[in-house]
Amino acid sequence: MPELAQAAPPGRVLIAPNAFKGTLSAALAAQAIGAGVARAWPLARCRSMPLADGGDGFLETLLSVPGSDRFQIQVPGPLLEPVSASLGWLGGDRDRVAVVELANCCGLVLVGRPTPDTSLRASTRGLGELIVAALDQRAQRVLIGLGGSASTDGGAGLGQAFGFRFLDRSGEPIRPGGAGLLDLDRIEAPAASPRFPGPKLVAACDVDNPLLGKLGAAATFGPQKGADAQTVRLLERGLSRLAELVDRDLQLVRLDSQPGMGAAGGAAFGLAAFGGARLESGVALVAAAVGLDQALDEADLVITGEGRFDEASLRGKVTGEVVRRCGERQLTCLVLTGSVDASAQTEVRALGGRIMLTSPGGGPRRGISPEAAFSELREATTQACLGLGAV
Repeated sequence: MPELAQAAPPGRVLIAPNAFKGTLSAALAAQAIGAGVARAWPLARCRSMPLADGGDGFLETLLSVPGSDRFQIQVPGPLLEPVSASLGWLGGDRDRVAVVELANCCGLVLVGRPTPDTSLRASTRGLGELIVAALDQRAQRVLIGLGGSASTDGGAGLGQAFGFRFLDRSGEPIRPGGAGLLDLDRIEAPAASPRFPGPKLVAACDVDNPLLGKLGAAATFGPQKGADAQTVRLLERGLSRLAELVDRDLQLVRLDSQPGMGAAGGAAFGLAAFGGARLESGVALVAAAVGLDQALDEADLVITGEGRFDEASLRGKVTGEVVRRCGERQLTCLVLTGSVDASAQTEVRALGGRIMLTSPGGGPRRGISPEAAFSELREATTQACLGLGAV
């Protein structure tokens, strides 16, 4: 390989990508970018800070904080089969902060082949048991990553794990999943428990969908989980019944209409109704936990990226948030992405950032292996850095 021309490097480079979905995790993307920077600027001082929102990679990203730890615990999976899920503990100067990720215990990835039947039966019971395990180990806060869920049960499953009883007209427990909500006649709260004093539960959520309606959990996310049109209607009826009884039996009036309650098949609604959870932006939560602002203040150049950069990226997603915070600091931000839409590219430029396509032609890359994606991202990074140095 011919020797690359060496551009004058910036002193400190912060590498803060999101996952390149379908090919590279945020951690692997950061490694590839770091290798590319090293080829262009051997003397640059790089700091790696892989990022995530409330979805894929939430747990891994937070547990990259020095001093963090994890162990495995067996809980019910989405179809109530036993699965081994991670319970993390956040490092640093913090008091017993636990970290869990919904996808890790009752996610769609654990279902295998989603069907209308699995979409009706899938439950959040495992997430509830994982949270209870953290609280039983004296967690002062539990950070919960929402995203990638298999269920549309409105959080009824996790509510059962918290001690709530969801009963039919005969006084028997309802079936698991969204299908069981069709038989729901009443909700009985557990006896007063010290488990949830104050804002212990914090749900990371980056969608603002309500629980019900055309933009709700069933209509928006049900088809992704195997639900056909008829199943979506059934799931919507079940969620509507759950919301009605949360109003009536728990006196939480119109909680379902609040933004974000449709996240993760209504798991956000269940966490708020049955655990008093507070919903927060996943990006903001992760950024605060890993110290993103301080890292930006110490950088001369920031490199971020994701598989596709579009208008959604600029509305509360990881990569857009990095670009925005760089713009506030007049700090150069390089965005590496497989494809980009024109309006997003214009907005990035207005914020002082630059975009470099990693894929030939800037189109989608289906079927590319992780190894090829790693090499492609590394090479694109090197060329982008040399291009920056030439300006």
